[in-house]
Amino acid sequence: MDLHFGDSKPTDEERAAVDALLGPPESSWEGADRSDADLRWARGGREARERRDLLLPGLHAVNDRIGWISEGALDYLCRRLTVPPAEAYGVATFYAMFSVKPRPATVLHVCTDLACAAAGASELCAGVEARLGLGSGVGVERSPCLGLCERAPAALAIKAGDPVRTAVSAPATVERAVLAASAPDSAPEEPSAALAVPQAGRAELVLLSRVGVVDPASLDDYRAHGGYTALRQAFAIGPAGVIREVTDAGLVGRGGAAFPTGRKWQATASQPDHPHYLVCNADESEPGTFKDRVVMEGDPYSLVEAMTIAAYAVGAHKGYLYLRGEYPRALQRLEHAIGQARARGLLGDDILGQGYAFDIEIRRGAGAYICGEETALFNSIEGYRGEPRSKPPFPVEKGLFGKPTAENNVETLVNVLPILTMGAQAYAAIGTGKSTGPKLFCVSGSVDRPGIYELPFGATLGELLDLAGVRKRLRAVLLGGAAGGFVRPDELDIPLTFEGTREAGTTLGSGVVLAFDDTVPLPRLLLRIAEFFRDESCGQCVPCRVGTVRQEEALHRIVERTGADAASDIALLREVGRAMKDASICGLGQTAWNAVESAIDRLGAYE
Repeated sequence: MDLHFGDSKPTDEERAAVDALLGPPESSWEGADRSDADLRWARGGREARERRDLLLPGLHAVNDRIGWISEGALDYLCRRLTVPPAEAYGVATFYAMFSVKPRPATVLHVCTDLACAAAGASELCAGVEARLGLGSGVGVERSPCLGLCERAPAALAIKAGDPVRTAVSAPATVERAVLAASAPDSAPEEPSAALAVPQAGRAELVLLSRVGVVDPASLDDYRAHGGYTALRQAFAIGPAGVIREVTDAGLVGRGGAAFPTGRKWQATASQPDHPHYLVCNADESEPGTFKDRVVMEGDPYSLVEAMTIAAYAVGAHKGYLYLRGEYPRALQRLEHAIGQARARGLLGDDILGQGYAFDIEIRRGAGAYICGEETALFNSIEGYRGEPRSKPPFPVEKGLFGKPTAENNVETLVNVLPILTMGAQAYAAIGTGKSTGPKLFCVSGSVDRPGIYELPFGATLGELLDLAGVRKRLRAVLLGGAAGGFVRPDELDIPLTFEGTREAGTTLGSGVVLAFDDTVPLPRLLLRIAEFFRDESCGQCVPCRVGTVRQEEALHRIVERTGADAASDIALLREVGRAMKDASICGLGQTAWNAVESAIDRLGAYE
């Protein structure tokens, strides 16, 4: 592809897709018909450059309408935003869901990650490819985790057009996946989010109390079940009072880093530079993680309310919700919820008559695990490649658009609601002294009742697996997803707290619990983890860019041969793992070796 402005022209459909987002061009400099005035001076450049952050939505607009991004479409989008084509090409090729090469209008993404791999994803892919064939008009792509682990194996069909249409097949069979790809409109409707919550309806639930009970589309139903009580309490005690309650409750980030939320909010609120921003990280891409999806699909207004409270606390008037591109149902639910909240005075210029202005904009990701890292997410929103930034400065000082920013994931934010309704002391009494409150766990794999479970911090791994029901003889449990670590079946007394898992030499991470019985080929599973990290590395830093490739190569050699020959590759893996852990810029490279290391040391994977 020519990386300069060239002679390629967009088709009428491509031009319409871009103009629907950006409005019609105002001058020939932006792609309109040439006029005499345009020959004398250039107009609109400053305004266009200030809209650089619309590059990702623009790429989505073209990809959704056409199915891929041609040179002419990219060239036109770049002219509209005055973005150098070389930079836009780098952004477009960064994301797995985009294509800069022609492909069918319908693409079937078949998940091949951990839970789906254990449930027969390879056989599903082979069967689908054989059924559809080359002349079917459907492209089949092997995909990383789709966030449907409780219904593995899973497939997502996307049919380009106006509007774009999607269909989920999970648990997928060859017949169901082919139907979803061939006729998305006739595919069976997705099951209720309540089916992903085996505890749905139980009185003891805090975070999941409304999932499966309220109509997720109804604001009145949400308010009848306690909705917006927390926001009224927030306005009653003021921003400082909200931060004090969150701090006293001991709430820490639920994405895996466990940073104190109150401290982050206080640091953001105290910055003299303005404006402040709030960012909700809903790009959960860790294999085995699907809790945020279930909350957004089953209780979307809770996230809207929680983001409003967080913004009020840190002094933000604009919030961005960065949502996984593989979550079409969550997108539809959240768009509806935000629209209803805006129409009813719960978002906008004067929320609940309190004189506070706040609004939320949804930004869709496009398939990049690294964008779960907060600074990579900021770059993605701003229209750049989703590569992590060096710290300091930290986001609370210079985050999104270089301004103070508070970033939290979905689970962290929705925990703020019970803190304000029940009080910090009552909330802190749940769980343990160092890990307070309830926690959501994503249980999948070899269990009878996969899904999201809510338990107080301090429950043991064995208690959680008893609720889910282990199907066969347990071989291993992966905690924390691909970036986590394995534990043995005789270690199920590990307390599920941040400190408890740390003392046990593993990690709680985002709450992933993947159970594997003795029918799962562990070496192949480890190879899939290595392939995942190699594919998802952004390539910015050498330790991760090279290390993930060397790790995958060594595991390939081990899988292909066993016995004494594996010893030298295991030694190499340890050396590469230490280098990645010590020198990588962000958590991807720092944790890419964790699961493999734990499988070697705790499970004797290659003995």
